[in-house]
Amino acid sequence: MKEITVDSNPSEATLKKLGVGHWPTWQKEVSVFPWAFVTTEVAYIVEGECVMTPNDGGPATTFKAGDLVVFPNGYKGTWEVKQPLKKRFKHQDGNFVKCALSRFKILKNRLKSKG
Repeated sequence: MKEITVDSNPSEATLKKLGVGHWPTWQKEVSVFPWAFVTTEVAYIVEGECVMTPNDGGPATTFKAGDLVVFPNGYKGTWEVKQPLKKRFKHQDGNFVKCALSRFKILKNRLKSKG
């Protein structure tokens, strides 16, 4: 299984280039739950701390506020939200409906910010 990648404290230029400010947000309280990614998800962690443990027995990945994280399509594992999580995200490379919905939300947020 592909591994999660974490870029700790990416530059403001990188975040701006990616358009992170327009990505939709998702929040989760402290909890533990299984998840299977059906797209490649790029996420910027705004608040909180999490540990993702893959189902295949590989090493766990920890990420926290300020990290840019890429969850590869097909990754299956368990979220352990250690501190309440808030992230901005976009979906790409995978489930058509999820990717299209992600693009729609980003476009809507861009239009809203111009208005």
